Amino acid sequence: MIKLVVVVGRNRILTTNIINPPPTVVGCLLTSTQSQYHHSTSKSKMVSAKIAPSMLSSDFANLASEAQRMVNLGADWLHMDIMDGHFVPNLTIGAPVIESLRKHTKAYLDCHLMVTNPLDYVDAFGKAGASGFTFHVEVSKDNWQELVKQIKSKGMRPGVALKPGTPVEEVYPLLEGENCVEMVLVMTVEPGFGGQKFMPDTMSKVRTLREKYPNLDIEVDGGLGPSTIETAAAAGANCIVAGSSVFGAPEPGQVISLLRTSVNKAQKTG
Repeated sequence: MIKLVVVVGRNRILTTNIINPPPTVVGCLLTSTQSQYHHSTSKSKMVSAKIAPSMLSSDFANLASEAQRMVNLGADWLHMDIMDGHFVPNLTIGAPVIESLRKHTKAYLDCHLMVTNPLDYVDAFGKAGASGFTFHVEVSKDNWQELVKQIKSKGMRPGVALKPGTPVEEVYPLLEGENCVEMVLVMTVEPGFGGQKFMPDTMSKVRTLREKYPNLDIEVDGGLGPSTIETAAAAGANCIVAGSSVFGAPEPGQVISLLRTSVNKAQKTG
């Protein structure tokens, strides 16, 4: 006898028992169950490149126009660094800035929360119009399931980040099962400040994640630019955060295009 569980809508569950099911039924049920895990270990599709200029490097006095400029130049996402002065020593922006920027752009606002208590920020960022909400695994080992649930309930896409010194294995539980995150951000510098030097040793985490989860969005942040993108793309990163290398370039659009080309090339040959 097996138990058949049917989900109806978001909150209703119906169950029934099937006595002595034929092998064909068991096979169909197993296939259906396996399909729910969208971070499949089989290479079913190629992930797309997503280039996210880090707005921390923009002119904050003209944030709306800077955002529009990046979108016009080909940016897929706008990366927003949220720092609380506690989890990291720096202090940047909060939900009010996200809310103000949302009035001027329809772009995907990729919010990276370098904060000690991410659960306290979910409601405010959901109301402000954040698109993605990425929290750090180092501060959410005990409540990540509730955190992911709350993020999704507010219409945001959940992601998890890890510092350079954090073992990649710590994010595995957050990627398996029904209530999982949809992106992993591998920090390639210590979080807290822009303009740091890329740490190539972190690429082993990206390679491990790409081999284990071929369809996962893997983001890298820190020191990414023309001189380091090939290394990151070859390791399997497809979401690229770039601050100084984009905003400090004479032709930012060319840098965005180069980053995208490198990711697409690596995905095709990987």
